[in-house]
Amino acid sequence: MSTSADGAHTESSPPDPGASVDAYAERMLSAALGWIDVMAAYLGDRLGWYRSLAEDGPATADVLAARTGTAPRYAREWLEQQAVSGILVMTPDDGMPASPRFSLPPGPAEALVEHDSLAYLAPLARLFAAVGGRMPELLDAYRTGGGVSWAQFGPDAREAQADLNRPWFGELERVFAEVDTLRTVLSRPGARIADVGMGGGWSSIALAQAYPGLTVEGFDVDEPSIRLARTNADEAGVADRVSFHHADGDGLDRHGPFDAAFAFECLHDMPRPVDVLAAMRRAVRDGGPVVVMDEAVGERLIAPGDELERLMYGFSLFCCLPDGLSHPTSVGTGTVMRPDTLRRYARDAGFARVEILPIEGFSFFRFYLLTG
Repeated sequence: MSTSADGAHTESSPPDPGASVDAYAERMLSAALGWIDVMAAYLGDRLGWYRSLAEDGPATADVLAARTGTAPRYAREWLEQQAVSGILVMTPDDGMPASPRFSLPPGPAEALVEHDSLAYLAPLARLFAAVGGRMPELLDAYRTGGGVSWAQFGPDAREAQADLNRPWFGELERVFAEVDTLRTVLSRPGARIADVGMGGGWSSIALAQAYPGLTVEGFDVDEPSIRLARTNADEAGVADRVSFHHADGDGLDRHGPFDAAFAFECLHDMPRPVDVLAAMRRAVRDGGPVVVMDEAVGERLIAPGDELERLMYGFSLFCCLPDGLSHPTSVGTGTVMRPDTLRRYARDAGFARVEILPIEGFSFFRFYLLTG
């Protein structure tokens, strides 16, 4: 699976489970190289090396280290690894042949530095680095049936989740313009909506920016995410119309009614999704729309699967399912919430109908409209 500058994803052929031992060994070695690329990207992202190369220009190891307050020897090793891997371009310095200069080409720069680009993927490295730091806890959870909470995964995971989705939320106005029900509600002067599980708040902020007459109330159970969302809203200049509350879905009853309610890529993480959907149904006035955006996985399990399914099971194994199971009485949905699972949750929550909205090519996501 590859990602173009406009965010489109293309699939490659699924792996062959009947491959020879040599073919499987080659696959494992290729996977190890991919892991190295991801973790090296984490270093470059968190240490500011990519951003310095993109904004300040080419550098030797000594220059890059001085710019970023890092150790020259480590900077040299990382620069050489990135050049050997075909990410950076190395140019010998005629005056100092032992100190080549390294530059970051435009393509990798956009994917690694430009947080508004639909191709921005540096946060992916942060997410998997956060997961790697919790492997002992994950092993224990897999043995006992317990979980590893979002709070345990820490700031890297929290910020990565928010930053990965941020550029896509900037596209909501465009795609909602094609859905009469949503465009009408969101454009109505004085409209008030709920954003359940809003995380870093970028969905709430994007909707407030797109619809000047709209007020957005965000809800989340993670206090650090709420603090992050409030900071983001202040910096975006929409804090007068966007507010955030420390509450689960039940908290909607205290703050409603709303003209519409949204849950952007969060329902599969929730321990009690039916209760949350039922609260969203009660919170909207006059049968207003309830929209769930979640992963665009297949209708059913197919093995071997495509790269999207493999990626989603990866998120589920290491992050979403352990987080969901860290709460008592969790249903343990996991990332791979297939359409029939969502339909069942919606029916149990009292909705009469679930419609898949005709929004295509929106990252890895599918939009559901719940009514009734």
